Amino acid sequence: MARIRVLVVDDHRIFAESLAAALAAEQDVEVSAAGSGPAALRALERAAAEGRRFDVLLIDADLGTVGQDGAGVVPGQLRGPAPHGAGLGPGHGPGHGPAHGVGHVPVHDGGGSGEGTVDGISLVAGVRTAHPAVRTVVLAERDDPRRAAAALQAGAGGWVAKDCSLSRLLAVIRGVLRDETHLPPALLTGVLRELTAARKHRTESERLVESLTPREREVLRCMVAGLGRKAVAERLYLSPHTVRTHMQNVLGKLGVHSTLAAVALARRAGVGPVDLTGSVVERGGQLA
Repeated sequence: MARIRVLVVDDHRIFAESLAAALAAEQDVEVSAAGSGPAALRALERAAAEGRRFDVLLIDADLGTVGQDGAGVVPGQLRGPAPHGAGLGPGHGPGHGPAHGVGHVPVHDGGGSGEGTVDGISLVAGVRTAHPAVRTVVLAERDDPRRAAAALQAGAGGWVAKDCSLSRLLAVIRGVLRDETHLPPALLTGVLRELTAARKHRTESERLVESLTPREREVLRCMVAGLGRKAVAERLYLSPHTVRTHMQNVLGKLGVHSTLAAVALARRAGVGPVDLTGSVVERGGQLA
């Protein structure tokens, strides 16, 4: 029987332990747990290196928004079937191994309290980029059409309430592995409205960006990369005064009043940052 490898990513220990134990009771499910985004990413890398890739990540929508206890990790990992009620906490270490094939294995260390946090939707996007074959499902305490739409845009295959039944969650896990998208029926209208609005905003943003000259678009890409006026001038072989003029023209044509707003609009339009590792624009090039 092919096993489904699931990684629960949640910084609420009790919830993560209970969910992992319930899922591990299924004959075809293997479960591991991580208590932070960075710990989850390291677990994915380690599993890929070992040839035991995860199939699905269950990610807390509010990951990183609550205080960690220092370790930031669910204390244990479950593999294979387990009796209902089996947990991940103390009592399952060496000498206390639970029956029916559930073994104690090293935890996914969260790296301590000094480690940077990663929110749930950002983790979804990161997993989609680094591990495109892994499916993600977001677990949420409340219905939120805007955040659900953002999760889908980031690459999530589902948005599930944390108080749903185990059978429902298992159906979603198996569904996303068939490339299905799962949303609570009550969220469908709101999510479609958000996605439609996002598409409209993107179309308008693209129209505004297209109004820029090639040189202004290059300056905008430098702005997206976080370069200041002096750095842009050095990169494009322009004077700071000329760069200032280009930046003012960019803000005016985009209809915004700050660099931050211009960068946000550029990202909506799909404009990425200039490649800082590549060569600078040659003096006298076509963009001048």
